[in-house]
Amino acid sequence: MPSRALKPSVIATLGLLAGGHSQAADWNSRWQQEWAGTQDHRSQKMESLLDVEWNGNPTGQLAITAIVRLRLDTADQLNDDQQRPENFSNLSAPLARGEHGELSLRELYADAEWFNSYWRIGKQQVVWGQADGLKVLDVVTPQSYREFILDDFDDSRIPLWMINAEVPVGEEGILQLLWIPDTTYHELAAPGTDFAITTPLRVPQPPTSTTAFITGVDQLEADKPDHWLTDSDFGVRYSVFANGWDITLNYLYHYRDFAVNYQTLNNGQLTVAPQYERSHLLGATASNAFGDWTLRTEVGWYSHSYHLADTITADGQHQGIAESPELSSVIGLDFQGWSDTFISVQWFQSLLLDYDDHVTRDRQDHTLTLLAERRFANETWTLSLRGQYSLNQRDQLWRPRLSHLFTSNIELWLGADFFQGDSDGLYGQFDQRDRITIGFEWGF
Repeated sequence: MPSRALKPSVIATLGLLAGGHSQAADWNSRWQQEWAGTQDHRSQKMESLLDVEWNGNPTGQLAITAIVRLRLDTADQLNDDQQRPENFSNLSAPLARGEHGELSLRELYADAEWFNSYWRIGKQQVVWGQADGLKVLDVVTPQSYREFILDDFDDSRIPLWMINAEVPVGEEGILQLLWIPDTTYHELAAPGTDFAITTPLRVPQPPTSTTAFITGVDQLEADKPDHWLTDSDFGVRYSVFANGWDITLNYLYHYRDFAVNYQTLNNGQLTVAPQYERSHLLGATASNAFGDWTLRTEVGWYSHSYHLADTITADGQHQGIAESPELSSVIGLDFQGWSDTFISVQWFQSLLLDYDDHVTRDRQDHTLTLLAERRFANETWTLSLRGQYSLNQRDQLWRPRLSHLFTSNIELWLGADFFQGDSDGLYGQFDQRDRITIGFEWGF
């Protein structure tokens, strides 16, 4: 689908306020309509998405942005009818939700300049890192996985209430400070829907040695942090442009957005008790252009990561989970040497530094990605192909797409999502979920 333009940075937005004069409010809206049909001849979704954005400058020194989203889906193959899914905090939950869609306050924030610093306060998205398709450092804002990773990140991110300050450091540097009291985490696809997670890499599976003794499974609700102060997340990022390189140094103290599925076995009853766990994240990015080529690198070290393991004991000492520090990274290479053509390849790696042989995933995990894009007819037509391939599981996802800019504010597209692989793989679990998509977006 068409990628939304990134929100202007706090500094760029406040540049509009330099004159100190109030401006009239303005409205912007977009209507996106998409149908998806599956390989077994079902309508997976018939979704209407309406975003209404209001921008105001009431005092001349304060800019306010509000975005309300209405999402309706008559196909009802992806929806969860819970009024407030357990991953949301009270403040971030949808205003209304049912089996055919929801109404939500998407974003609401104020921009201001105080103490020679630039502030964005309210419900917003924060994007770290430069990786495309998969994430290494882009973990500040949680994500909705109701369509797995097929939805555009700008649409699937779940904005959080936070204070976001940017402090200029020297001539080229910016120090970003984040305080996030919002205890909202990833939204997973509901059980029974098309993209509900089933791979044993993510879903607990009873060890083979104990299967015969299990008489029932009790799935508890997640033990979710809920105190706005003691359960807050904190982040710091320093960014600078030096000798042709865009460089950032990142730190985040946060709860991991996926709950950890602890398991206990007692008298034949298997109990799964999800719980959110904290971790420190240290990371860095660097990118530079060399003629027609751009090199991008990104690395992140997690002090704690949690992975499923085939060890469960009745005494509770082994709860089907192994903990390890994790080192994740991505190397990306972009090429723009041919007219109207863009090609990008990426290599993602993940290494568990304290590996346990009982862990379900491999010690090292590798994924390759491809993005090839070609524009035609004065950039009114775009043909693209996205691909992701797991070297460990040998499963893959391919996404061809043809789009047409019908007018300056109307885009049409035809696309497809093809999964291939074994049901144990992250992509292969959806091997029977191939689909075709048709849609349009109208900005007004």
